[in-house]
Amino acid sequence: MSTDVLELPEVEVHTDKEQQPKIVVFNDDHNSFDHVIRCLVTFCKHSVEQAEQCAWIIHTRGKYAVKHGSLEELLPINEALGINDLTSEIQY
Repeated sequence: MSTDVLELPEVEVHTDKEQQPKIVVFNDDHNSFDHVIRCLVTFCKHSVEQAEQCAWIIHTRGKYAVKHGSLEELLPINEALGINDLTSEIQY
């Protein structure tokens, strides 16, 4: 009887963010860049630099997916963004 142990190759697991629920924030005419950035830092836990980049993308493209995750994680974040006057929705 052999006591050799076979080693299995490491398998990389990729999670496709496009298949996860995401919060999409839409551009509007009444919120300042600073307000959007503060909200993304506070509620989405973005760095200031990441929040600034997202704000510019939202401004130039009209919308941007700012957060991916589980529905349970995204629901309170989306609600907080709405309470703070950002137009956002969870998309799948």
